[in-house]
Amino acid sequence: MTLQNHQYYVQGVLEQNRRVLAKTITLIESSLPVHQELARTIVECLLPYTGRVVRLGITGVPGGGKSTFIESLGLSLLQKGHRVAVLAVDPSSTRSGGSVMADKTRMERLSVEERAFIRPSPSRGTMGGVARKTRETMLVCEAAGFDVIIVETVGVGQSEITVASMVDFFLVLMLAGAGDELQGMKKGILELADAVAINKADGDNVAKAKRARKEYETALHLLNPSSPTWTPPVLTCSALKMIGIEEIWDTVLEHREKFTATGELELKRKKQAVDWMLTLVEEGLKEQFYKKPEIKRLLKKITRKVEKGSTTPTAAACELLFSLDRPKPR
Repeated sequence: MTLQNHQYYVQGVLEQNRRVLAKTITLIESSLPVHQELARTIVECLLPYTGRVVRLGITGVPGGGKSTFIESLGLSLLQKGHRVAVLAVDPSSTRSGGSVMADKTRMERLSVEERAFIRPSPSRGTMGGVARKTRETMLVCEAAGFDVIIVETVGVGQSEITVASMVDFFLVLMLAGAGDELQGMKKGILELADAVAINKADGDNVAKAKRARKEYETALHLLNPSSPTWTPPVLTCSALKMIGIEEIWDTVLEHREKFTATGELELKRKKQAVDWMLTLVEEGLKEQFYKKPEIKRLLKKITRKVEKGSTTPTAAACELLFSLDRPKPR
């Protein structure tokens, strides 16, 4: 495969050819250097056709109904004439198999729609790998004419921070009546939220959802808002009954309108792009460092010294890092 092939992929994506779109994403996910080089060229060519979409990140507690919510929201958006792509960030999946079927099984109705596209991003164990693959997949989907990109976090912890760093609006989906929600909710995740939605607010759960809503409103009030323009609201919904879905989408659009008017959306995306570049630089330096033959040799020796206690981890790290600065013997 040579770089001369890139136009086939670029043209196919712009023509909204689903088969070529899937093949392009497979290239992005490949670890082969020749595929990575080709993918970089393709994404670079597609870049002018990106940026005019709604990028929505969604996270939530286990059992909170993320899949049902995303499917309900996606179907609602399709009825409005949108084209929706769902990308699942799954740092817990170390194999690419399985999660594809799982995502599509969980969103049966949405996955068969012509104007919808569902794709997981298996990490092979690295959060950075997920970030790179998901960001580039997002750009390719934008170029393919999907005007709403939903990024779902399947894992926990670092994945929320990663997803929040690549979207315009970050929605935290919670569940009422499942114990002490606030105790189980990390302050850091609430600080990332542009809105909190209490799901499964139907039937006997309506009163619990209203109580949970007040608790989260109080909790969010104690946090410093990340923007002077926006105070994160707390909403209730029932993805199963399609209640409150419209209100949540209206909230996303209101946020977008305000951030566009003040220029915050443009600034946010610029910062995200620069942060992404710096992250890739750091990852590249780390990868190149460990590939060097002299580091590989020294690392074994240094590791044994640390294990024996004959040197400290700090001294060992310094020796490794500065070993490259030493003049090589002639």
